[in-house]
Amino acid sequence: MSTVKKFYTKEDIQDQASRWVSRIDRGLSEAEIEALSKWISESNAHREALFYMASYWDDLSVLNELSMLFPLKKSVSNGKAKWQYLAVAASFLLLFLFGGRWVLNTQFIQWESGDKQEYVQKFVTSIGKQTTFSLPDGSTVQLNTNSAIKVNYSSSYRQLTLIRGEAKFDVAKDRSRPFTVTVGEQSFTALGTIFNVQKNNDLDMELVVSHGRVLVTIAGQSIEKITESIKDTSKQALAGLLVSTGEKVVIIENTCKEVEKLPLEQLQRDLAWQQGMLIFEGEPLSTALTEVSRYSSIKFDIVDPALSELKVAGYFKAGDIDGLLASLQSNFSIVYSKGADNIIHLTSANAKTPILENK
Repeated sequence: MSTVKKFYTKEDIQDQASRWVSRIDRGLSEAEIEALSKWISESNAHREALFYMASYWDDLSVLNELSMLFPLKKSVSNGKAKWQYLAVAASFLLLFLFGGRWVLNTQFIQWESGDKQEYVQKFVTSIGKQTTFSLPDGSTVQLNTNSAIKVNYSSSYRQLTLIRGEAKFDVAKDRSRPFTVTVGEQSFTALGTIFNVQKNNDLDMELVVSHGRVLVTIAGQSIEKITESIKDTSKQALAGLLVSTGEKVVIIENTCKEVEKLPLEQLQRDLAWQQGMLIFEGEPLSTALTEVSRYSSIKFDIVDPALSELKVAGYFKAGDIDGLLASLQSNFSIVYSKGADNIIHLTSANAKTPILENK
């Protein structure tokens, strides 16, 4: 008799680890502790992925909880089981001793090189978390859920890379050192600016400028050329696309679409995440749920296809799944059930398609 085991990709395992970390953060039941122990023992890749995700979690209590859940035990009745259990526990303790110091240092890396003023950091937020980081020049970066940036400063430039997710940049003025954010093959250089960048993938992204101007160029332009463009306003338009206060540009497949001047209401809606809110104004339920899922490990399965096009409008707290479900249930009599792997199934016998209001 042969046993067929499902093959999981690296992305699958990281997703499973992320869900386990989320569960640890809110507290595990006895059954979940047993299931986690079994999952950990199945593969070294599971242990490594769990440590990796726990290290990126904003709340250090997750690491503390893991160390308490898997302490070294003096005895186990079965000798083989004892060896396996100790191997699992020891691997965690070693990883936490090595990784804990890094996490306690606010999740960044910093060192000196030939340029003694070089400053390198990596900032990360986990699913459902939003954090503001201060940079040495007085600039700040607010990271949205599940986002990551790398910061590289020297005496001649301020270079940041948005690895994933979304960020708001409040830039301190320094004309001698351009502040440039690279996303995929595009670069955004601040000209005394507050701006927001959302990375969908390496080719698709969105830029919203709430104050000042941003110069959009192809990534890889020399610091000298960018600096010259900043100092000489007549050359800025030639260097790239200028986006000003209250404007938005969408980049699809590395092509900048037409710059759009946003009404105040739309600007506030696009940037509502910075206040921990989500604003919908008639988007299809499927679209709204995709956005909501960014702030939680919960995934949604719309069982009834008719529900996908329901129009959703209102204000929702980011990550408040219970509040959203309560609104859907009270307004549309949508029935939901919680399945395995943090999936919520939505069904309804209601064929109407009014707009959900949650003002």
